[in-house]
Amino acid sequence: MTIQQLFKTAPVTTLLLVSFIGLFIVQMLTGVDANNPSTEALLNWGANALPYTMQDQPWRLVSSAFLHIGLMHLLFNGFAMYFFGQVAEPMFGSAKFLALFLLSAIGGNLLNSYVTWQSLLEGTGQPGLSAGASGGIMGIGAALLIAALFKISVNGMVLNLKSLIFIMGINLVYGFAVPGIDNAGHIGGAITGLVIALAFAIAYRHRLAVALQNAAIYQNQNLHSYQTTYINQPPSIDSYSAPHATDLDNSDLNSSDLNSSDLNSSNFNSQDFNNNNLDSRDLDSTNFNSNDIDGYRSDMTGSYNDDTYAQRSAGMDSRLDIDTAHANSTTPKTPIKPSFIWQLLPWLAILLISIGFVWWWQDIHYQILQVLKAIE
Repeated sequence: MTIQQLFKTAPVTTLLLVSFIGLFIVQMLTGVDANNPSTEALLNWGANALPYTMQDQPWRLVSSAFLHIGLMHLLFNGFAMYFFGQVAEPMFGSAKFLALFLLSAIGGNLLNSYVTWQSLLEGTGQPGLSAGASGGIMGIGAALLIAALFKISVNGMVLNLKSLIFIMGINLVYGFAVPGIDNAGHIGGAITGLVIALAFAIAYRHRLAVALQNAAIYQNQNLHSYQTTYINQPPSIDSYSAPHATDLDNSDLNSSDLNSSDLNSSNFNSQDFNNNNLDSRDLDSTNFNSNDIDGYRSDMTGSYNDDTYAQRSAGMDSRLDIDTAHANSTTPKTPIKPSFIWQLLPWLAILLISIGFVWWWQDIHYQILQVLKAIE
């Protein structure tokens, strides 16, 4: 997929990748080592560090998500963002996707700070720093897991749950196996992504149920419209043109028209029609005369008017009665509109998580201030 195609499909993902790469290039241009940047350089460029982040620089919770420690770190996170973003952004929408990434990154950094602070209180740890988009990417991956579990489709395709679990498992195992990996940041980001995606999936299921109900209502309305047209415009019986007295009478077909002089053995003989066909004995004045034609006319007219018409009328009346009863029993309903609360549910979850993160930061911040006052 080219940059133009990626930007058209997932513009936020493209901008995030550009920001990762652009920031790294600017760092190298200012003299930062591309493979082993110093602690001072990372702090200057916005890394997450407990003494700074939890006192008067909370913006590091966000800035550290765009900063990477070395080229390999950038390539790994860049590939993961490219892989997850082009699927997750069209699914959740650009705005929700951006909120998902930022809140997952913040959640990962907050959990890292909390774990670091607790280890300091217990005397088992020491202050450190963290950086990278891993927390936000893990949140996106966890959100895709929820989407696969709820069978949410992307352009008609459903995500493979086993593949996503495998990828997420590799990241977590790699984090615990290799020293220096921010496991708390990964876990915190994944939990944040799970909560946001769960709200999105519940809202999606509700909207899908409403859409299916509206589809059923639409079909019933079309059926009702067809039945109404059929009842109001029954098929015409008059289209059958039965012979009547003005078509077959003595003036048109009489003995003078069909007589032995016109149809005799000289015109139709045994050479033209053998014994199995018609001969002069079958077509003569004794077989076709006015009495026979008039009798045929009266028989046909009488049988159609009295029997056929009555039977068809009775059958049509019964059919119309059935269709009318069915049409009356099938009352079309108005389409159902999704409840506004379900449309806002993902944003409500995002708002509540944001408020919770603010409270969490203030709680750690207050604990640090209390300890510093006690030391003084």
